[in-house]
Amino acid sequence: MSAAGPVLEGRQLGPAVDAQQLRLSLGRFATGVTIITCVDAQGGRVGLTANSFNSLSLDPPLVLWSLRASSANLPVFADAGRFAINVLSEAQVDLSRRFATRVEDKFAEGAWSLGEHGSPVLAGCAAVFECVTHAQHAIGDHQLFIGRVLACAEAPLSPLVYQGGHYHLLGEVV
Repeated sequence: MSAAGPVLEGRQLGPAVDAQQLRLSLGRFATGVTIITCVDAQGGRVGLTANSFNSLSLDPPLVLWSLRASSANLPVFADAGRFAINVLSEAQVDLSRRFATRVEDKFAEGAWSLGEHGSPVLAGCAAVFECVTHAQHAIGDHQLFIGRVLACAEAPLSPLVYQGGHYHLLGEVV
């Protein structure tokens, strides 16, 4: 790589992007907040907070999310074959914080049950997607999970929003 940046197919791409600036710039994009869950090989419930969730396709019904390659949970999700995406409502900010930590029993709080396809689902969410893993791809410093939606539900609740390193409530546009 030259001082000006990487070269792709003979074209100079410009200077490398500063990682801190990229993180700050990406943080300006508002996202929803989810708790992604699965069941491990021993039948234990596993979950984590993520804002990397997105829709991918309506036909077939596909969604995606990503997990840091260095996450201790990566092998569990990679092997689980199924997962649920719980889109948090504004009232669930404390659960978002809880699942972003290493607390011993994350599922001790919240109204959890096993969904019809075997992954933990949370009551009171804005939406829930139960998925079977359709594909996984190692991309950069993350693992991308593509899930085929087997079941979904939504409730007329305002979603929890994350932007600029902080939680926000969704306000009405007048």
